[in-house]
Amino acid sequence: MAVAAKDRSFFTSLAQLISSGSGKPATFFCALALIVVWGLSGPAFGFNETWQLIVNTLTTIITFLMVFVIQNSQNRDTAAMHIKLDELIAKLEGPREELLDLEQLDQGKLEAMRKEFCARAQRAREKSSNLASAAGG
Repeated sequence: MAVAAKDRSFFTSLAQLISSGSGKPATFFCALALIVVWGLSGPAFGFNETWQLIVNTLTTIITFLMVFVIQNSQNRDTAAMHIKLDELIAKLEGPREELLDLEQLDQGKLEAMRKEFCARAQRAREKSSNLASAAGG
């Protein structure tokens, strides 16, 4: 079941769309075709500075923006993976099914869930410490 659009910000939805599209072979071949067309157009423009500046500027801008899109996707995927693992550890009898597509949520919602698991871990440590103190004392 997919996460409802209301659970994602515009940036998250856009980042997912761009990440998904940029990783496809068709996108690679479109980019390759654009570079070939640009290269073949060199003689028509006399290989001048403007001709070179066009590809340099476009590739710099695209690369700069893609860094943020890729990092956003990686951050969400990593946070979601950690929460899913935490859930498996916490409930070996059966994980909560609503955690199965966490990578679709915004960073704020992921962070709130992460804090929930950190609090559970702290309570477990305190309980374990109390039991050890009671057994030893």
